[in-house]
Amino acid sequence: MKPIQGKKAIVIGGGVAGLATAIRLSSLGFEVEIFETNSYAGGKLSEIRLGDYRFDAGPSLFTMPHLVEELFWISGKSSKEFPYKRLDEVCRYFFPDGTRFHASADPRILVETLSQHLGEDPIVLESYLKKSKFKYETIGKLFLERCLRKLSTFWNSRALKAYLNLPKLGLFGSLHSYNQSVFKNPKTIQLFDRYATYNGSDPHQTPAVMSMIPHLEFGIGAYFPENGMVQITEALVTLAIEKGVIISLNSPVDKIELSGSDRAMGVWCKGTLHQADVLISAVDVSLTYSKLLGNPVLGNKYRNLPKSSSAIIWYWGVSKKSESTGLHNVFFSSDYKKEFDCLFKKKSMPEEPTIYLNISSKERKEDAPEGCENWFAMVNAPANEGQDWDSLISSAREKVISRLSQELDIDLNVLIKEETFLDPRSLEQRTGSVGGALYGSNSNDPFAAFLRHANFSSSVSNLFFCGGTVHPGGGIPFALQSAALAVGYVKERMV
Repeated sequence: MKPIQGKKAIVIGGGVAGLATAIRLSSLGFEVEIFETNSYAGGKLSEIRLGDYRFDAGPSLFTMPHLVEELFWISGKSSKEFPYKRLDEVCRYFFPDGTRFHASADPRILVETLSQHLGEDPIVLESYLKKSKFKYETIGKLFLERCLRKLSTFWNSRALKAYLNLPKLGLFGSLHSYNQSVFKNPKTIQLFDRYATYNGSDPHQTPAVMSMIPHLEFGIGAYFPENGMVQITEALVTLAIEKGVIISLNSPVDKIELSGSDRAMGVWCKGTLHQADVLISAVDVSLTYSKLLGNPVLGNKYRNLPKSSSAIIWYWGVSKKSESTGLHNVFFSSDYKKEFDCLFKKKSMPEEPTIYLNISSKERKEDAPEGCENWFAMVNAPANEGQDWDSLISSAREKVISRLSQELDIDLNVLIKEETFLDPRSLEQRTGSVGGALYGSNSNDPFAAFLRHANFSSSVSNLFFCGGTVHPGGGIPFALQSAALAVGYVKERMV
């Protein structure tokens, strides 16, 4: 295919999906400009500094690194310029009854550990992980890498293989019911139920096909960028600039200007019309319609999709090292169902939240002063619908500090020297995600994937979409995949 010369593309939003889209478009020969509302690029994938402590502000688990490496390859760069390591340990788990263990990234060792600590049959565990891989390779890749609005997605050899294996894929039962049918120990069920939270969903509602997610960690692997998760953003910004992409920060787009009803002319920013041949929206799809296109009907359609969970995240500079914690740690609640009922049905904070604790200074010592650690403590929260967040946050903070102090035999209140936090309100303001929902809409329905917006507009011929609120969904890998899909449709329509 010949490079596209003399054509301009505008990307609205400089998160990882927007950056990846800009890099791909530039590699096609487009002149590209990104308009970003914030004073920094990366969206959720940014950082926070408090005194001598550094924190990754958002995503803290790195999987599917080939999606980042691919951006180096298409830019004519070596992926060695993006150093990262594969983790030997995925996570440390803490249960209320005192049960603790480390989940190895090696499936063989993981099976031994779960068998020893939870009494599960090794053969059952091995079978579960093999089925996780099978589901990912059979149906996961099919739907993540293709458009769900095209007949060709459902009429090809890979789709035929999926149809022939429908009974094995778990499309209609819940993840929890599937895990419950496989494992005998409630702790094992809870551990594998947790993978529903990887896209902000409820294991008691999301389909059993989500049992493919463990394969991302234990099959493909869990990784850590040498300089922390923000290194992903920094690498993409550098690549984009080297490719000639203009990144305009502090530049909120006010409106998409249409030429007639079926073509976009450009965007308005600070009173100036910036024209382009192609527009890609990398911001929340409901805001794209309601605010930028002046279409409240479609805006409300996507705004009203059931939201994924949000979060309350505390960033604590702690003046002591904890020997029993690792990079990733999970402190489970005693009643997981009650926790998710509270999040998704009552739209409130659970009485006993599960706590995720990330300590990047375990891998990158520069993130905290000598003898100290940077604690990223997160609990799941409902999306913002006007709850009394000040009261909910205060109560949740007390519970989190009490649980961590008890589990780790410390007085955390005394050890916290620096502190700030994000909640659904500030996440919404900071990232533009409606309600602060971390993954856009949830997957608590077997057909949820079909409700997400496609990566192209069906009515505006040169308007395309990427990011966590469109296909295939939220999280770093899916956001990067959405960029590849969007640019693929640009090539179909514009070349």
